[in-house]
Amino acid sequence: MRFRKNVLCGLLAAAMCSTLVLNGCSSGEKPLSGENGTEAEEEQDKTGGAADGSGEGNLGDFTMKDLNDETYTQEMFADYDLTMINVFTTWCTPCVREIPDLEKIYQEMKDDGVGVAGIVLDAADGSGETDGETVEKAKMLAEKTGVSYPFLIPDEGYLNGRLAGIQAVPETFFVDRDGNIVGETYSGSRSFEDWKSIIEKELEGVTR
Repeated sequence: MRFRKNVLCGLLAAAMCSTLVLNGCSSGEKPLSGENGTEAEEEQDKTGGAADGSGEGNLGDFTMKDLNDETYTQEMFADYDLTMINVFTTWCTPCVREIPDLEKIYQEMKDDGVGVAGIVLDAADGSGETDGETVEKAKMLAEKTGVSYPFLIPDEGYLNGRLAGIQAVPETFFVDRDGNIVGETYSGSRSFEDWKSIIEKELEGVTR
């Protein structure tokens, strides 16, 4: 009986790890698995924000470049009631898989006041040094997926510290037209239907 119980516990643990691998990756270029990944996910569920507690506040002034060297500042948020910020890496399979759905979200909801921006976390290090090879990979990814929303390269300040300490990608958060982080922070990839439902809820929070 004890053997059967141990086998069952092992199967449940393996299933949990498999779910984490499918939905997200650790920022250390390894799939989420084991104790650290589970703790990060649990903390995410409890706080509704990033595991490091950086789930609220104003992003402040910043300047970032996209893959085509176009400049983006905090003024980018003024065009939409709500902007979805999707932080991802080029090597994370769940991140890449959901990009076409995010493009579909953008096309369907931009007229409703919803913007989308991707931040390629591995395109620059914490000192703002750009990784040219990664930028080229991101360009190929943008071309392959046909995205029309911007892929941004982290600036030297790591978006005034908001990108620092991210333990798992993709990580997605929302910003209102004044640059305030609003609603919840979401770890892991989701389907088009799930994202649309989430965005409708977050949009209602900033427009009512």
